[in-house]
Amino acid sequence: MTEYPKVKDPGLVGTYPALVKSGGGYVWDEVLEYRVWCHSSDEDDYYYVFDTCEEALKFSNATQGAEEPLALVLQEEYINEPQPGKYEHIKAARMTEWPVELLSRPKRTTNTIPDFLSPDAPTNRLDIIRG
Repeated sequence: MTEYPKVKDPGLVGTYPALVKSGGGYVWDEVLEYRVWCHSSDEDDYYYVFDTCEEALKFSNATQGAEEPLALVLQEEYINEPQPGKYEHIKAARMTEWPVELLSRPKRTTNTIPDFLSPDAPTNRLDIIRG
């Protein structure tokens, strides 16, 4: 049993663009793949893709020059914060890399963003996206 979400379509792992957004948005809809970026002194940065986070973690721990795994997530809608405490509901799809720890947040539901933006939201709005 895995503690990390499964990828949306294992057959598409490795087909997504290398350069995407990084972090942000507060919510996620799907995990597309898990990535481990690597660095060496004589080459450009490169990455390996995995179907599961567990495989990515194992590779990361055993590979010199490897970073911690990241999840390539799809956000169908997300929360933009152009200024601290000012939030916008963006209804556009994007892909972004997230630290896998952020996947402990539940997937976005139809109420997640409206509840987060509600005037009746708790003082700590992050409690809403933490589930």
